[in-house]
Amino acid sequence: MKKIGIIGAMELEVEELKGKMDIRHTQEKASMEFLEGTLNGTEAVIVRSGIGKVNAALCTQILCDSFAVSHIINTGVAGSLKNEIDIGDIVVSTDALHHDVDVRVFGYPLGEVPQMGCLAFPADKHLTALAVSACKEVNPDINVYEGRVVSGDQFVSDKQVKDNIIANFQGFCVEMEGASIAHAAYLNHVPFVIIRAISDKADDSAEMDYPTFEKAAAAHSAALVEHMLPMI
Repeated sequence: MKKIGIIGAMELEVEELKGKMDIRHTQEKASMEFLEGTLNGTEAVIVRSGIGKVNAALCTQILCDSFAVSHIINTGVAGSLKNEIDIGDIVVSTDALHHDVDVRVFGYPLGEVPQMGCLAFPADKHLTALAVSACKEVNPDINVYEGRVVSGDQFVSDKQVKDNIIANFQGFCVEMEGASIAHAAYLNHVPFVIIRAISDKADDSAEMDYPTFEKAAAAHSAALVEHMLPMI
């Protein structure tokens, strides 16, 4: 049976979806609260993972082991890595990778986790297409892009760091959880997609822009997720 796991790193990324959910059961695991019920007529589990790659990976594994989710959606905010992707726009993942993994000394490309057999973790094409379509319907005033999501355990707010990530990975946006969710979903053979609304430009203006735009960006992402669920 279809059951969608929905992960947001912060409360503001999931609070709107929680408010619209018909909650049947709440369970705590690894200090995370998992809400099980229906959202827009679809079986779902919503959880705030906490910030960073370890929290995100743990959360994803619990969704797979304890809740037997059939699909995983990561919703939230991110910093733009392309000039044309503005604050408020949406990026839907084609794939995801870790920008802070470096095992080049053993012959691996920058960003590749050893012995995984791939540099980036591919998102489910059907979920990506649904997310793009849903975004155009519920957020017609903003642009939606399909591209690579890159993740690392740092908030990128320095132009030089941003430029290095762009040069090495050709990402569309940067954040702190998506690649770990993708990594865990890949190992568990669970289809996933990452949906990120842009809250800042991941440069020297990020520290100022992020708190100003994060709530509106998260709302765009949540509206998209709610709308696409029945189509999965």
